[in-house]
Amino acid sequence: MLIPMEITFPKMALVEQRIPSPRVEDVPAAIRAEMEGLGVAAKVRPGMPIALTAGSRGISGIPLILRSVAARLREWGAEPFLAPAMGSHGGATAEGQVAVLESLGISEATVGCPVRASMDTVRIGSTAEGIPVLIDRLAYEAGGIVVINRVKAHTDYFGPPESGLLKMLTIGLGKHQGALAAHRNAVQMGHAQAIRSVARAMIANAKLLFGLGIVENAYDQTAAVAACWPEDFEETDNRLLEQAKQLMARLPFDQLDILIVDELGKEISGSGMDPNVIGRRMIFGEPGVSTPVITRIVVRDLSPKTYGSGVGVGMADFVTQRLVDKLDHRPTYINCLTAQAPENARIPMTAGHDREAVEWAFMTAGAVEARQARVVRIQNTLHLEHFYASEALQAEIEANPRLKICSEWAPLAFREDGAIIPGEIAVTA
Repeated sequence: MLIPMEITFPKMALVEQRIPSPRVEDVPAAIRAEMEGLGVAAKVRPGMPIALTAGSRGISGIPLILRSVAARLREWGAEPFLAPAMGSHGGATAEGQVAVLESLGISEATVGCPVRASMDTVRIGSTAEGIPVLIDRLAYEAGGIVVINRVKAHTDYFGPPESGLLKMLTIGLGKHQGALAAHRNAVQMGHAQAIRSVARAMIANAKLLFGLGIVENAYDQTAAVAACWPEDFEETDNRLLEQAKQLMARLPFDQLDILIVDELGKEISGSGMDPNVIGRRMIFGEPGVSTPVITRIVVRDLSPKTYGSGVGVGMADFVTQRLVDKLDHRPTYINCLTAQAPENARIPMTAGHDREAVEWAFMTAGAVEARQARVVRIQNTLHLEHFYASEALQAEIEANPRLKICSEWAPLAFREDGAIIPGEIAVTA
């Protein structure tokens, strides 16, 4: 230990959080109904090549969603293909972006139409503020573009718009250069305005066919799908955003001394860890998040599907050597430079193992006794239906009808190698 100090750990218990969770029972049928109800068939010509946007976020059931859209378009005589739409992700290379899609289960085999990847863009105009409007060349040259994205609260700024159809246009279809241009201008004008301005120009100048907005519940299930014409993208984004915010999972505590996060990753959140959950945001020019207030955050590892990208690691106070050894600086740096957020790539104090990192967190959390320490351990900021909480939170848990204690109270414990026991956040019936 760097400083001789005896650390006593609190007792912890597994907690279940019940969150309202409306769900679409038959996603393909719902998508078909939306496309037919909108009248998309009247816009489709035989042999028409149509680009479907495929992003890098871990959207629940996204191969099925893309396959459902592609299948209906083929029935109407079109020739759909997938266009990777993810800004600078995948190391800002076409091959890397295809690999990202494959890691999410998206391929020609799973979706039923080819993937056409390129980082080439076409400039189709400028915004009133002078931001260049860039679009994926292969999508631009198609007969039409279908914009598909999940609508949710953004991790880097408050809107509207936030994450949704407009962001997919500006950042996703803009590829690396378009995303960089939008983010650079956002430093001065704010992200919401930059994205809105570029998206409006793209709606006016690109061959957009229609959009499909997706809302998920807190259990990663499709809660709603909505098809709309391009001129209605903005209204649809705003409407679905309100629904998404009502359904999103959050920590049920306004203040914690220590939060232990098992993993961060780009597929979990665009910021690695969702600032709306951890109460921290490191984006120049954007307001911070007011709650929850967390004194110290420990991150134990990177998620397997982040493939070395450690975006968001800078929001932690302490990490483990295990995490640092897995960092791939190239994709991390490319993403943070593109997003104008080098702060998110800063490496915090690095401990040899979990126990040391947690000890440092207790050591720097102030004069808080172990029994009074408000401590939570989560798998990641996306999955909050189960978590561990310390005994000091018991009264609040028992007073909350959405929370249920699912295990006995037991001291936070570690193996001989310093890893937390148990190694996984268990799910109990």
